[in-house]
Amino acid sequence: MDISYRYNFEQLNERISYRSGADPVIINHKVGNQPGEYYLFVTISGGWWKSKNLVDWQYVVPDKWPMEDMCAPAALSVRDTLFLFQSTFEQRPIFYSTEPGKGKLKFYNRWLPRLPKDIGPWDPALFHDPDTDKWYMYWGSSNVYPVFGAELDHGRRLTYKIPEPSKAYQPMFWLDPWQHGWERFGPNHSDPIKPFVEGAWMTKHNGKYYLQYGAPGTEYNVYANGTYVGKDPLGPFEYAPYNPIAYKPGGYATGTGHGNTFQDNFGNYWNTGTTWLGIVWGMERRIVMHPAGFDKDDQLYANTRFGDFPHKLPTAKWQNSNDLFTGWMLLNYKKPVTASSTLDTMRAELTVDENPRTFWVPTQNRPGETLTSDLGAEQDVRAVQVNYVDYKNTIYDSDSTVYTQFRLHASRDGKKWEIIADLTRQPKRDRACAYVELPTPVRARYVRYEHVYTAGPYVAINGFRVFGQGLGKAPTTPAKLAVVRQKDQRNADISWQKVPGATGYNILWGIAKDKLYQTYQVWNDQPNQLELRALNVGVPYYFAIEAFNENGVSTVSGVIGPR
Repeated sequence: MDISYRYNFEQLNERISYRSGADPVIINHKVGNQPGEYYLFVTISGGWWKSKNLVDWQYVVPDKWPMEDMCAPAALSVRDTLFLFQSTFEQRPIFYSTEPGKGKLKFYNRWLPRLPKDIGPWDPALFHDPDTDKWYMYWGSSNVYPVFGAELDHGRRLTYKIPEPSKAYQPMFWLDPWQHGWERFGPNHSDPIKPFVEGAWMTKHNGKYYLQYGAPGTEYNVYANGTYVGKDPLGPFEYAPYNPIAYKPGGYATGTGHGNTFQDNFGNYWNTGTTWLGIVWGMERRIVMHPAGFDKDDQLYANTRFGDFPHKLPTAKWQNSNDLFTGWMLLNYKKPVTASSTLDTMRAELTVDENPRTFWVPTQNRPGETLTSDLGAEQDVRAVQVNYVDYKNTIYDSDSTVYTQFRLHASRDGKKWEIIADLTRQPKRDRACAYVELPTPVRARYVRYEHVYTAGPYVAINGFRVFGQGLGKAPTTPAKLAVVRQKDQRNADISWQKVPGATGYNILWGIAKDKLYQTYQVWNDQPNQLELRALNVGVPYYFAIEAFNENGVSTVSGVIGPR
């Protein structure tokens, strides 16, 4: 998401500087009969953001805030009032606001009672059941403890319903990585370390309660959201066989874990989450958002297919979330790119390898430094994303000196250039993940980034991503898709035949032929085989595959399964 990510203060004494955003909660806050405004709360951000359209986000400075800031804040809108509560192991207050757009906070209570040691509530979520007018809180961030839940007493300012600390809460569920492959820790679920559960969130749909959670750990490509389902807010809950509900282990922005599910003003569902960078600091992260929903069988899912490519925001209720994909393809994956200068080994080609942990650095942070991407042939350019990282930065506060400016140029022949976007003509704001959409397509072979300003001693760009539509043919459908479930049912070996001219492939799978909601993106220059380690024991699966390049996407292969 293109927001003004804030600089983190936690490593100030160690002189480690980085922008970060994680554990998002987006609340659709409605007042009376007016259309809702969206409020975004993010870990350690000193405030929040507001938006009317989910694209343009304005940072809001609150009039009061905890000295330690807020990690993974819980937020909830009920009857014209927005409630806010921080992660804590101590006694802390619940805040409320009837004017969140102005940053006005008041104390709803001064503090909740203290819970036993190490119980929390950390990573809390507040939930109000509109049908019963009862209030609840869920929490948990541990590889030792489960997700907990408690009823809150609205008549006593949302303190715990049961006053005795040891009985105020109860366990909802534990992780079970021996049965749920996706809950295993590490890259591609390969590390034996005990996994972490975190990021609780509750959604009610058709009389059922969907208690969601993040696992197995924020530092890996497989960070995902799952759900249990129950008929009562405090359970018992049953594990949904179609888990995880949001999963994106391949591509540029990997990981979807620890977010929330909300509805926009048209009734469409969205699922937010966290993607990991981990370049400067282990907890250096960014925010992602994907279309979500409930199918005809009340299955909760998020659509991460081409999840880091441009999507349209709806202006009405959608019928198929795939229709939100613009069809604008990545035009410059590992294509030639040159730079005006290069510091050490941080070369220009590292901006087009779709690896967010490699980056280009010019010799100086000065206006006029350039990156020039050769698309190989004329293409219709529709959008450009420029992603920055904080290489050896010295910025620790997101003040008025922290903003992003650059120009984008396009050319058909590499000689005659035109400016297609100019951020110096826009209000100053920081854009660590700057996304620039062009009003009309621009026919070009070359796209150039011209640096103007970023705060700090260095410029560091880890993604120079050009999107649009090529003028050639989409690839053919891959053949010979084969899936063999291993003796350990959590794993499956997948192989296929590569397609000439393909840039990459999407492995699609799910628990029914018409429920292929999961996607694993693989690049064509990688092996044409994949060990998928995210399956649930005892659940049959169906699989298909599609290929893509800069010109479009193939038809989906025939579905095979069950496996």
